[in-house]
Amino acid sequence: MKKVVAILLFVALLATLTGCKTETAKDKKLRDLEFTVVEEVDQPKQVKDMIEEKKVQHMKLSYNDGEYLYVIVGYGEQKSGGFSIQVNQFYETENAIYIDTTLLGPDGNDTVTQALTYPYVVIKTEAIDKPVVYE
Repeated sequence: MKKVVAILLFVALLATLTGCKTETAKDKKLRDLEFTVVEEVDQPKQVKDMIEEKKVQHMKLSYNDGEYLYVIVGYGEQKSGGFSIQVNQFYETENAIYIDTTLLGPDGNDTVTQALTYPYVVIKTEAIDKPVVYE
């Protein structure tokens, strides 16, 4: 009898400790957002100014001009060239826009610039009046 009670208590404790997360409407993905990577020559002046001011450190910025939403992710000062940024996810929920990116370093066999660089990506999507959450 003691074994049965001990097993039941263990199972109850295990169920309590593992817990469950229910997805609420607030964080449920409504849709993936289409986007375009914006080259420097096509960036609005306001976006260029924001980048220039913050590029030395990690940056997570957004700019809405009424027609488009620009989302900027930068990884600060790097000791060499050859870096790129991958957009893993970009989607909308009921209350926010989420973006997840990864900094990809140069391959060990690549010949890269031996100078300070400031890798960043600017993406453009439809103007949406929601906060941007950077993951």
